[in-house]
Amino acid sequence: MPSEGHRWETLRALRNSSKGRLPYHREWLVHYEDVLEECTSLPKLSSYSGWVVDHILPNTSPHTQENSPSSECSPSSGSTPGLDQHSLLKSPVRSTPESSSPSPNGTKITHEGQRTEPIVLLSSRAIKVEGCIRMYELAHRVRGTEGLRQWQEEQERKVRALSEMASEQLKRFDELKELKLHKEFQDLQEVMEKSTREALGHQEKLKAEHRHRAKILNLKLREAEQQRVKQAEQEQLRKEEGQVRLRNLYTLQEEVLQLNQQLDASSQHKDLLNVDLAAFQTRGNQLCSLISGIIRTTLESGYPTAENQAEAERTLQEMRDLLSNLEQEITRAYEVKKKQDEEEARVKLQESQVQQGPGAPTQPPVPSPGPAGTQNEDLQVKVQDSTMQWYQQLQDASAKCVLAFEGLTTSKDSQAKKIKMDLQKAATIPVSQISTIAGSKLKEVFEKIHSLLSGKPVQSGGRSVSVTLNPQGLDFVQYKLAEKFVKQGEEEVASHHEAAFPIAVVASGIWELHPKVGDLILAHLHKKCPYSVPFYPAFKEGMALEDYQRMLGYQVTDSKVEQQDNFLKRMSGMIRLYAAIIQLQWPYGNRQEAHPHGLNHGWRWLAQILNMEPLSDVTATLLFDFLEVCGNALMKQYQVQFWKVILLIKEDYFPRIEAITSSGQMGSFIRLKQFLEKCLQRREIPVPKGFLTSSFWRS
Repeated sequence: MPSEGHRWETLRALRNSSKGRLPYHREWLVHYEDVLEECTSLPKLSSYSGWVVDHILPNTSPHTQENSPSSECSPSSGSTPGLDQHSLLKSPVRSTPESSSPSPNGTKITHEGQRTEPIVLLSSRAIKVEGCIRMYELAHRVRGTEGLRQWQEEQERKVRALSEMASEQLKRFDELKELKLHKEFQDLQEVMEKSTREALGHQEKLKAEHRHRAKILNLKLREAEQQRVKQAEQEQLRKEEGQVRLRNLYTLQEEVLQLNQQLDASSQHKDLLNVDLAAFQTRGNQLCSLISGIIRTTLESGYPTAENQAEAERTLQEMRDLLSNLEQEITRAYEVKKKQDEEEARVKLQESQVQQGPGAPTQPPVPSPGPAGTQNEDLQVKVQDSTMQWYQQLQDASAKCVLAFEGLTTSKDSQAKKIKMDLQKAATIPVSQISTIAGSKLKEVFEKIHSLLSGKPVQSGGRSVSVTLNPQGLDFVQYKLAEKFVKQGEEEVASHHEAAFPIAVVASGIWELHPKVGDLILAHLHKKCPYSVPFYPAFKEGMALEDYQRMLGYQVTDSKVEQQDNFLKRMSGMIRLYAAIIQLQWPYGNRQEAHPHGLNHGWRWLAQILNMEPLSDVTATLLFDFLEVCGNALMKQYQVQFWKVILLIKEDYFPRIEAITSSGQMGSFIRLKQFLEKCLQRREIPVPKGFLTSSFWRS
């Protein structure tokens, strides 16, 4: 409908008008009821009237009072409609004192004298409006003052903020400065500490160098002291050796003089000899003068040297040869004379028979004795009874020793087993450590074994071990020690012949201090090598072949007998050890005491084995090993008698050995034969290889 369209346009126009855009509140009447009441109430003086009268009217300027009538009368004055000219009341004129009021530009205007100003009374509404204006101005001034105050406060706050910020910045600056100073101080401190550390390091380095130099100096001083002591010991040893050599020279001189006397005594046979005895006597006197000159020269120079002693020994040997040649000449002369006597007796007998006639009885010829005046006898097969008794005593002693520690070996107690194992190690390990390197090491081994046998605690395997830990400990250690010595001969000496001497000298020293150990060594040696008795076990009826082979020294394992070469090697090692023991004595012991089992036993062994029938391959091997090791010592000890035995071996014993030796076993026989022939040719048994000299003990 058209009317409906116009109606909506009218509403939109009203809504877009100024009044239409005014907000209308439905609850205005309820909340703003006092406004309506104020409009409908009767006019009354405002509560500000007194304030206006007191503050505004007195301050009204003259021109304001002059213009007030015109403004009051003017219809377009802009005053409130309710305020007309009749509403203005004039009050009486008051005289005001001299006062000053602020001008619009802020200056004060001084009023001089007393002025009469008319008092204009306004209506209550005008007064209210004026009061409102004044209040607005005052409020505006207050707001301005407040704004100014706030601005001042804001500025002060900003100033304080800037001041605080400046203070904070100053603090930060101070902190940065302090940090920088602290850092510089720390850097300086680090530099100082670094320099201190470097100084300390340098000081430590200097100390280390000083200690090193001091150590080197101490070592040099120690070496110098050791060198001095060594030189003193060498000098003392040289003096002792020189004294020994000097005594030997005197002994050699005495023997040479005795031999020379024998040469002089042979002059009684000069009628039988076809040679000139004067030549023998002259040479004997020359040899006596030579050895006297050697002694005189050595006394002038100090002590004799080994060369002087060797020269004297050669002189003695030449004297012996000279006497031996003379004796041979005398023996030959006697044989010639004897033959001549026999020939003469036979001629005389024939002549007497011719004179008596053919029927006379004849005498049988008398058998002539051999060169030595004795007839040859068959060699023995069994050893002498005294030797067998000695052998049996040693075996009985060994069996008693085994019974003495049987409780220790058969004990099931773990502690007893541990003691047994420790004692066995303490007894056997030092013997295994014996070598030919140096005498000092040998002395340590000897002292350790001697301490163990003496009941002193020794270190073994990091533990302290002593034979006093068990009542049967001493017998056990003695038995195991002796067994180990013989085993070393069976194994070590058999492979390295030079090892016989260091092992033998320790065994000899222990034997001297602990005789029971020596008896046990012999018992073990005789049991493993019966040829060291010498003893050839006989086969008994009902004896198993394996047992008999064990008695002969063979090793039988699972009914298998060891090879002959291995058997001879083991027997050789044990005989070499025995030959070394009988000639060596512990150098640090009491030299005045005799050897507990010396060279006389070796001489007895050699004599007894030559009085027994030889064994194929065994006798030749053992004779070679025995003579190579201790032949030189026997030669020096028994001299002429020893050479007689060597000649006996060559002339009488060699044919017997050769007769029983097959062609495949001739190696040992040929080696023995060549060795003795070379010795007879040189008239000397060489010193065995590996023999311990004085230099060995000084090392």
